Amino acid sequence: MSLREQARAWLEENLRGEFAGARGLGGPGREHEGHELRQAWERHLGRHGWTCLGWPERYGGRAASLADQVAFHEEYARAGAPARVGLIGEGLVGPTILEFGTDEQKDRFLPPIRRGEELWCQGYSEPEAGSDLANVQTRARLEGGEWVITGQKVWTSLAHVADWCFVLCRTEEGSRRHRGLSYLLVPMNRPGVEVRPIVQLTGTSEFNEVFFDGARTAAGNILGAPGDGWRVAMATLGHERGASTLGQQLGFARELDAVIATARRTGAATDPVLRDRLVRAWLELRIMRLNALRTMRPDPGPEVSIAKLYWSEWHRRLGELAQAVQGRAGLACDPDGLNELQRLYLFSRADTIYAGSSEIQRNIIAERTLGLPR
Repeated sequence: MSLREQARAWLEENLRGEFAGARGLGGPGREHEGHELRQAWERHLGRHGWTCLGWPERYGGRAASLADQVAFHEEYARAGAPARVGLIGEGLVGPTILEFGTDEQKDRFLPPIRRGEELWCQGYSEPEAGSDLANVQTRARLEGGEWVITGQKVWTSLAHVADWCFVLCRTEEGSRRHRGLSYLLVPMNRPGVEVRPIVQLTGTSEFNEVFFDGARTAAGNILGAPGDGWRVAMATLGHERGASTLGQQLGFARELDAVIATARRTGAATDPVLRDRLVRAWLELRIMRLNALRTMRPDPGPEVSIAKLYWSEWHRRLGELAQAVQGRAGLACDPDGLNELQRLYLFSRADTIYAGSSEIQRNIIAERTLGLPR
């Protein structure tokens, strides 16, 4: 039996009983939904070997090929399984620890990620260092065998439920830009760490501000050498464009289906301009999949910025289309809150900003892929 067939059968069998209510919960703009149930599901996945499929077997993975990882993510999305709460640990910091971590760090941090027991968040963006990440000003100094961290991070996804944060900070006095940065692993439940949720357009709060006021982490909780944080941080961003994007696209397909169904119900599908936009969205989604398959490889390079730029701009346009097909009804909120297409419109505005803004992605494509001057 192929891994795809195994995954399909296991998901069908296990998304029942106590986890029947988990189907469809969570996702961008809806991370508040069923967090405790989804975390229990994460641990259930870990116990049955369905997390971290691409990791080496030594660390609990299956050493699965990219094709098998894609198959799992597609089946996961197709089954309507809940959005993963451990994705930042499994997809970002975990592979980075595998690449740069010491044996002690791998033994300490990887097993709890694989078991779904410790959740992570990403400490990159700051008020003055969002797209311009090299302008990071959060600082850390060694003191008594610990790093002491002072500064602020912002737009930190899921920081309010995370156990750990990987923090890019400046550890060399007087350093500027890419030099003098380090990549620290910082516990979130210690004195000196304050998390303040940011209320979004959707009314939910999955993004946060994080303040470090003398927060401490052990001297050994650094990935790579002091001052080498930029290289480590860029490796993490490369892992962000992994096999899970193929599952993401199945979610996009469901959203497009909902937009098309609404257009038929409201009569918007008879408008030739809107009908053309619907057809274009359908075609572009297939191009997105083909490009993802074409560029998928274990060591992604700067060309993955093409995928991020493409899907985020496509999704923003889908949100605008979702409002257009609703007509006047889309401008008014139901007493129970936003409908799904309104939520899609509002949250998709963020897609072209988080995980690297569209402007930055265009610069990366121009300079690192096409070889154009800065």
